[in-house]
Amino acid sequence: MEARPAAARPSVLSLNINSRSALHAAYMPFVKNGGLFIPTARAYKPGDEVFMLLQLMDDPAKLAIKGKVVWITPANAQNGKTQGIGIQFAADEGSYSARIKIEQVLGSALGSSRPTHTL
Repeated sequence: MEARPAAARPSVLSLNINSRSALHAAYMPFVKNGGLFIPTARAYKPGDEVFMLLQLMDDPAKLAIKGKVVWITPANAQNGKTQGIGIQFAADEGSYSARIKIEQVLGSALGSSRPTHTL
């Protein structure tokens, strides 16, 4: 019998977004199921699974979101972009609920042309 390597456990990220403008800069509505840019210097690879605990503004509740790394902004990226990772939300109920909550908080800012961490 051949031993298989144990599946890597998802990395756990805790993120507190304190303002609507910071949420706008991090949110990625153009990614299927939604997503967030997470500033980090930790090494990740595309496809790595992550689990986020996201707290928005003054809401004491933390949103539990499963996702995976869909891109990486390396250190010293062009145009002074912040180092970090883009996380695509999983297609599950918790992630869907988080996306709805984020989009409610952002409201009309979703269509804004203000620069973000992602584009």
